[in-house]
Amino acid sequence: MSHFESLRAEIQARRAPVAVLGLGYVGLPLAVSFAAEGFPVVGIDLDEAKVAAIRAGRSYIPDVPDAEVARLRKSGRLDATGDAAALAGVRAAIVCVPTPLRKTKDPDLSFVTAAARALRERLQPGQLAVLESTTYPGTTREMVLTELEGSGLKVGVDFFLGFSPERVDPGNKNFGIRNTPKVVSGITPRCCELTQALYGAIVERTVPVSSTEAAEMVKLLENTFRSVNIGLVNEIAIMCDRLGLDVWEILGAAATKPFGYMPFYPGPGLGGHCIPVDPLYLSWKLKTLNFTSRFIDLASEINGNMPRYVVQKVFDALNRNERPIKGSRILALGVAYKRDTSDCRESPALDVLELLRERGADIAYHDPFVPELRLGTETLSSVALDDSTLASAHCLVILTDHTCVDYARLVARSRCVVDTRNATRDVHDGRERITKL
Repeated sequence: MSHFESLRAEIQARRAPVAVLGLGYVGLPLAVSFAAEGFPVVGIDLDEAKVAAIRAGRSYIPDVPDAEVARLRKSGRLDATGDAAALAGVRAAIVCVPTPLRKTKDPDLSFVTAAARALRERLQPGQLAVLESTTYPGTTREMVLTELEGSGLKVGVDFFLGFSPERVDPGNKNFGIRNTPKVVSGITPRCCELTQALYGAIVERTVPVSSTEAAEMVKLLENTFRSVNIGLVNEIAIMCDRLGLDVWEILGAAATKPFGYMPFYPGPGLGGHCIPVDPLYLSWKLKTLNFTSRFIDLASEINGNMPRYVVQKVFDALNRNERPIKGSRILALGVAYKRDTSDCRESPALDVLELLRERGADIAYHDPFVPELRLGTETLSSVALDDSTLASAHCLVILTDHTCVDYARLVARSRCVVDTRNATRDVHDGRERITKL
């Protein structure tokens, strides 16, 4: 029996041991999903706290219940370690490590390189490796394949390599791993077939594409689409402000069109691990081919300037109350990048707070999901949202529209409010105190 046939049979029987490299918002839910389907799974992460939490049967991701981690730990199907030596005994290894941007806005693939090197050092005949980390078209073939073939094994014969972009949406109550279609690809047709078989065990639908480059491009298209359209509505918000129009009224009316329109909404900027970063991977790649991605660059510029626009709104609101921004106490409501999550990665709220502090404001924040926040060299703690806190604030800035907040109460007890998310749309009393984006 060939390596391909043997591995396919093990995957179909749920006997193939699986390793997940990187146990963050993508890796932990993936590891839990495979373990829940009967696969023996080991998660590998350098963060000792994450490893300790999993071994203790605890989750640190809101979308993954503690009870499920504890159940899978008790069954013996889920383990965690910081030692890459665990790769030696697995049949499938999935790489979910970060792919951030450097300060120069070019890709930092050091985590992918380290993961590929760890795989190569322990690569055995009959293993499947899959990259999930978002990156530019060509990474799987040019970087990961080159590293793995350094072992002397041949792809498609001795080992198998695929790419399947993650589609995790933290906090989404309607779509998770199982019911979100999974794009899969491989360096060779057999690589793609094994990648499809592996993910087919945990998702309802797989979508194979012709190459790893195509799959890499799919992910970048998805998030570039969002980035560009958010950039458009952010600029529309600025236009409406100049025209004396309520952008939220305009967007709400436009959203009633049942065809030819998809609603997007403005905000204080882009956040999360994907949308602010992924389009710039594509832009960087195209620059190496002497092509300028004008839509991507313009959207990035508009979205990147939204925190400054918000600060100007705070300045104007305070000015109407005859208050300078310097020395004023500004209370930020919400620092996570999206509602009802604790995820602060690339959150524009952090930029807003930094800019306010640079202008001499006394800043504080409340977020029911984020008890502590690192801002520069300082660690801030979430303050209570009681009457005394609201009364002492010269301005309340709504940066994240968590659904558990009573916005009518906040408006009633605040001197002035800057609402960047239209969270106060149903508040009628005290509207004269509200400044919207």
